[in-house]
Amino acid sequence: MTDVTPSRDEPPYRRIVKEIRRRISEGELTPGDPVPSTRRIAQEWGVALATATKALTTLRMEGAVETRPRAGTVVAAAPTTTARARGHRPQGPSTTGPTPAPTEQELTLGRIVRTAIDIADAEGLSALSMRGVAARLGVAAMSPYRYVTSKDDLILLMADAAYGEQSYPGTASAGWRARAELGARTLWTLHRRHPWLAQLDSLTRPLLVPNLMVHGEWLLSALDGHGLDTTTLFDIHVLLYSHVQGLAVHLEREAHAAATTGQSEDQWMDSRTSDLQALVQSGRFPTFTRVVSSFGDGYDLRLDTLFELGLKALLDGLAPVIEAGGGELHG
Repeated sequence: MTDVTPSRDEPPYRRIVKEIRRRISEGELTPGDPVPSTRRIAQEWGVALATATKALTTLRMEGAVETRPRAGTVVAAAPTTTARARGHRPQGPSTTGPTPAPTEQELTLGRIVRTAIDIADAEGLSALSMRGVAARLGVAAMSPYRYVTSKDDLILLMADAAYGEQSYPGTASAGWRARAELGARTLWTLHRRHPWLAQLDSLTRPLLVPNLMVHGEWLLSALDGHGLDTTTLFDIHVLLYSHVQGLAVHLEREAHAAATTGQSEDQWMDSRTSDLQALVQSGRFPTFTRVVSSFGDGYDLRLDTLFELGLKALLDGLAPVIEAGGGELHG
């Protein structure tokens, strides 16, 4: 654990900022390299998550680091990084620097929600806290509570905003299948952009937010008008949504696993080579052995490809049901 015992006049987050600046200026961390996440800082320096968030926020506002979706916080591109990490400010006006933190008067619910989404996109939903949002915005810890009463309420607002980022054409295209494909692919795109969405609800306890209902309405209207009874109609709509969510849930799980273990998916698999070899050499799983042995460079898990494969299989199988008005399902 790194020592951040503060001096009489220096808070712990400043010690963390100085240490990360040193790593950047001395080349231990170079542009594009990941810097410790809030969780890692909290563990390494023995501080609260709010303190870790404040340290990263300070570095971000100085231009030393930047946040990239799903990559987390990384060292910012040179030359701005080097100059600012050493405490030098650029001369003259800058149009590429970080957006100034809002004052208390400029703080809005929209800014709070957008900042919370940025945190969840970069570091996962488990890294989100009301204090962390306040620290990222550079306002007092309790300020967000003037606009939203709790983290749970904030997450609902985040989900509604995220699902509202894409909509549908006012005039529906011909054909139920083309409309269903558009609805499923739109949802997949949003879950790809915001992997934490798949963690928020289950089929039995769905999110009841207006902008998610927009997507549900599109899918239901695509399937309506073909003689399906309402239960079958709704079942098919739920099945299509579950295909999106069922794959998307692995996006956030992988990001969380990478942050927790410090290993990429490939590195994790490499570390399990001996376990895989033991299964192959046991002789108990001949089909598995034959299939796995056929992959020259290993199996590449491509979620986008699986999504399209699954969507085609679903719609191919559902086509006779929909076009027969449910008769194929109940006959």
